Amino acid sequence: MPAVLVLLGSKSDLEIGQKAAATLKRFGVESKIVVASAHRTPDRVKRMVEESDADVFIAVAGLAAALPGAIASFTVKPVIGVPVSGKVNLDSILSIVQMPPGIPVAAVGVDRGENAALLALEILAIKDPRLTSELKRYRKDMADQVEKDSKEVEG
Repeated sequence: MPAVLVLLGSKSDLEIGQKAAATLKRFGVESKIVVASAHRTPDRVKRMVEESDADVFIAVAGLAAALPGAIASFTVKPVIGVPVSGKVNLDSILSIVQMPPGIPVAAVGVDRGENAALLALEILAIKDPRLTSELKRYRKDMADQVEKDSKEVEG
């Protein structure tokens, strides 16, 4: 049973989905990646969501980016949308952040699958002290790296 189900609007979004899966794996959290289009396979989206035991959904989508909202319409579990860059980068991010009242979707930056995974981990950490500790260590490691980088730059 994956704790996080990553749905891609199309196979071309796989690289971004893999960023999310790799980050989740780093923290020992199981995930699964599937392709399900809100427009081309709406019944598949509904089935994937309703049959999933996942605690959090990550939806990677470009263009109209309807996938996160479609997923949210079928569940009350958290949905995190990852807008995909394209010829017009604002279209997918605006579609994800401009959800109608009552059907919220979280949004991360364009192509930021790893941030979607980190947000999913923070949600899961609410009831998992191990994840809380791991996330604190992750942030400390980032801060330590900035200090190290600064010392190198400063000479």
